[in-house]
Amino acid sequence: MKPVEVQSKTHQTRMNRRKFIQNTALTGAGIATGVAAISCKESDTKALETIETASVPLAKPTYISISTWNTEKANTTSGELLAQGKPALDAIIDGVAIEEANEENTTVGIGATPDREGNVTLDACVMSPEGDYGAVLAVENIVHVAALARKVMEETPHVIMAGKGAEEFAYTQGFKKQKLLTPSSEKAWKEWLKTSNYQPAINVENHDTIGMLAMDTSGKIAGVCTTSGLGYKMKGRVGDSPIIGAGLFVDDQIGAAVATGMGEEVLKTVGSFLVVELMRNGMSPQKACEEAIHRIVKKGDRYKDFQVAYIAMNNAGETGSYAIHEGFTMMKYSDGKSEAIVSDHFTKKP
Repeated sequence: MKPVEVQSKTHQTRMNRRKFIQNTALTGAGIATGVAAISCKESDTKALETIETASVPLAKPTYISISTWNTEKANTTSGELLAQGKPALDAIIDGVAIEEANEENTTVGIGATPDREGNVTLDACVMSPEGDYGAVLAVENIVHVAALARKVMEETPHVIMAGKGAEEFAYTQGFKKQKLLTPSSEKAWKEWLKTSNYQPAINVENHDTIGMLAMDTSGKIAGVCTTSGLGYKMKGRVGDSPIIGAGLFVDDQIGAAVATGMGEEVLKTVGSFLVVELMRNGMSPQKACEEAIHRIVKKGDRYKDFQVAYIAMNNAGETGSYAIHEGFTMMKYSDGKSEAIVSDHFTKKP
């Protein structure tokens, strides 16, 4: 007999054995179900139906986009692109671009609050479903730094580019030079110079910094975070937003998380990575966000003077959000519905 024929017969034998085992299991399950049904009284039928219904898992959303703060237009843009079948990474890059181009948003893109020297510098990062990462730090004259971070990820052998190098790279990729300091933000900066009082206010300095997570119709998850950082920061300061594991972390097999608020505090606990690892160990997105906040507040009472918040989703389409103080909102767009979810917070009185 030829080797191919031997392999073919062996394969067929294995298949027959597998079918036999499967059929036997199914038959056994059917018999057990039948016996159980016969032994049930009529009065137990409804209870049996209730048990069977409760055991059916909830349907997974076909697509979902969530973002930090009241960034409804940006998040809806992402959600609608997901509805059209766009990949998660494409949808979120286009989504946050809405806020990057919004001059009224003083913590992202054009019109953002400058540093103490009057220079607007932007930070951003992205993570793909494949686990790839790209980031830009302290970039001037480029509005859409989230898209630039993606270029770093896809078009260079690096994962982080900073300052003038990142800006020069942007021009090679077709990005246009644009002044980021607008007349209104310049006026506010000159007013600040009169006192130079640096005391970031809760829910003010970061209230529009946008982090966004999305799961597309194929179940793939991606994330992005883009910001100008703290207003009137020291020249060269970089916060958590562009740093992998701090401002953003994505593991397509588990889920994703993004942070907002006082970046220095998020960096100290590698917050977004922590949230994802907690989900890996069985926590829901909500419980994971809560635990990540608890890791910050238990270090002392300094948390009373700053805000930190997390949003998260797992690969089942469940979401969660939690903050230190009240005032944080998560936007959610899923299956054609947009909603603003006011987050629970640590300082809430019992």
